[in-house]
Amino acid sequence: MERRRPSEKREGPIGRGERTEGARPAWQERVKRDRDVEKSPLIPSEITPEDIDMGVRVQLKTLTAENAEMVARHLAMVNLLIESDPELAHKHALAASRRAGRLAIVHETLGVTAYTVGDYSLALRELLTHRRLSGSNEQLPLIVDSERGMGRPARALEAVTGLDRKKLPVGVRINLAVALSGARLDLGDAKNAKLELEIPELTPKQVFPQSPLLFRAYAEVLRELGQDGDSWDELADRAEVALSQVDGEMFELIEEITIPTSADFERKPAKRDFDSAKRDGKTFERRPRPTGGDDRKPRGERASEYKPRGERSSDFKPRGERSADYKPRGERSSDYKPRTPRPEGSDGKPAPKRDFDSRGRDGKPRGGASFGKGAPRPGRRGPSEGGGRGKAR
Repeated sequence: MERRRPSEKREGPIGRGERTEGARPAWQERVKRDRDVEKSPLIPSEITPEDIDMGVRVQLKTLTAENAEMVARHLAMVNLLIESDPELAHKHALAASRRAGRLAIVHETLGVTAYTVGDYSLALRELLTHRRLSGSNEQLPLIVDSERGMGRPARALEAVTGLDRKKLPVGVRINLAVALSGARLDLGDAKNAKLELEIPELTPKQVFPQSPLLFRAYAEVLRELGQDGDSWDELADRAEVALSQVDGEMFELIEEITIPTSADFERKPAKRDFDSAKRDGKTFERRPRPTGGDDRKPRGERASEYKPRGERSSDFKPRGERSADYKPRGERSSDYKPRTPRPEGSDGKPAPKRDFDSRGRDGKPRGGASFGKGAPRPGRRGPSEGGGRGKAR
């Protein structure tokens, strides 16, 4: 039967015919790729999931092994680049969000990077989601400051309504006081802005990592009220010096890595050409092979006792030359002892060899009766006894 060729006018993978420059058929437009989504940034091979904290890795257990590894590596890149390259860190956070957008840690990371690059609407959305999922208030200062960045200082003050600030950690409480003070200044209320900063941590007797920021914010508020704030600026400088001295005693050894680009992956490694390297004046040093011990000699140096194959030793004798003490097979030596003969019987003749069917002293067959044809084997039943494959009775 001859098979018909599909028509060119028919749409579909089988009979689509020749392509035209017009619009694509409907079957080709079922799957559309979003060209606006940027590709995930490249990650150096030195970055592994072990570069993030154990608590973060525990939150990634709900993902598949391959996906959890990639998300962990993107989060590690965010921690590495958040201060030096915030834009690239934000791209890694977006890549992690596309892979694991339901995890609280991913929302928090994306919100922090968005706040760093100035995208306050995205930062506010992600940080509020993180607060709703985790119940944590650690990013509350960034939520308040994001509201300020969007020009809504009144809503920034509403974000902390009914919150007991004494239960917050020290660092969060200081940053929140600075953010709320800035919201009060945006509303033109410098007096209440000063009250927001007057917390127990506003003291020169004890220094925290956020103390320089708190002292400078207090000095700015005092200037808004027409007072002198230079003394608080000096305290901020002294606090920074004290913190730098403390941090100088603690150091962390990190490995210097290179952030790859797409051009690095497209570039093929050059092959090793010894002839061209020799022309360029380069030399390659061959690694010495490991030796088995100190007594082992190199391959090129022969041992002094070594003799070539042609030179035989003096005690070597060819096959044809027999030694003096050699005796042929027929000539027995004097110490040769013949085999012990068999014992003689009553008639003086040697006892005959034992047969399998020979009888013992008691007259009974030794080893049982002979197994001739038709004789039953020991341990088996004959056909008459019900065994074997005889006819059924």
